[in-house]
Amino acid sequence: MGVPQQRATEWLKIGELARRTGTTTDVLRAWERRYGLLRPRRTAGNQRLYSTVDEHRVRVMLRHLEAGRSAAQAAELTSSLRLGVPPGEHPAVPAAEVERAHHGLQTTLDAFEETAAQRVLESLLAAHQPLAVLRDVVLPYLREVGDRWASGHVSVAQEHFATAFFESRFSALSRGWDRGTGPRALLACPGGERHTFGLLAFGIALHARGWRIVWLGADTPVSMVEGAAGRLTPDLVVLAAADPDRLRADDALRRLAGRWPCAIAGAGADDDLARDLGARRLAEDPVTAAAQFAA
Repeated sequence: MGVPQQRATEWLKIGELARRTGTTTDVLRAWERRYGLLRPRRTAGNQRLYSTVDEHRVRVMLRHLEAGRSAAQAAELTSSLRLGVPPGEHPAVPAAEVERAHHGLQTTLDAFEETAAQRVLESLLAAHQPLAVLRDVVLPYLREVGDRWASGHVSVAQEHFATAFFESRFSALSRGWDRGTGPRALLACPGGERHTFGLLAFGIALHARGWRIVWLGADTPVSMVEGAAGRLTPDLVVLAAADPDRLRADDALRRLAGRWPCAIAGAGADDDLARDLGARRLAEDPVTAAAQFAA
């Protein structure tokens, strides 16, 4: 993704983290337990491993303590920092780690605890490739949130908070989407559709495979997508919707699909509509769909 990956040798056992930072293992465990300051990754043998981000956070904590702040104040100030995480190297997230991550995300996001949820995400991104985190953890988690909302186990506010949390983190990967010389894709959600994260994930994955992306985003009438396509001459137009009422085979959509290579995606898309339009339906998860499309 253009950012140096974190090497396996940069993962630290707690003793090495204590040595590097001039603290003790007891202090580090206390900060982790009382304040959630650190978010270690766990191995298959349940051993804690700490990232370079954890090391930086300890050093920031120590500077606040040296400035005379209490441990609680120092931890709050340190936790408020959003630290960059060099992406990890693993191409898939193991099932056991996915389960732990989902539990951590549910616990924190249901309680509107943004900083704590950020720690869960940082731990994943420090170990695994961003596309793997999207495919194996985030997209399935958001599907679970949608199911829990439909069954009345989470509120609309909790569902919106979780979606906004991930959109704000992963939208950073959409910067510079127009750079490159590869094919161009035009991505939009049709009028009235505001669920964009799946399409955002598709764009991230497609751009990682050399495509240039033009992002129109949520609630874009098909006539406006058609106008943009006329100016851009895209190699692909993708419309995604969670609500089937947002994707209808009207005149504007038929013109669009008749002139440009089109694909439809999301829960609102189905095979019948794809056949009617002569479009491709992206039925797999967005990351897998992008890999298949770009193959």
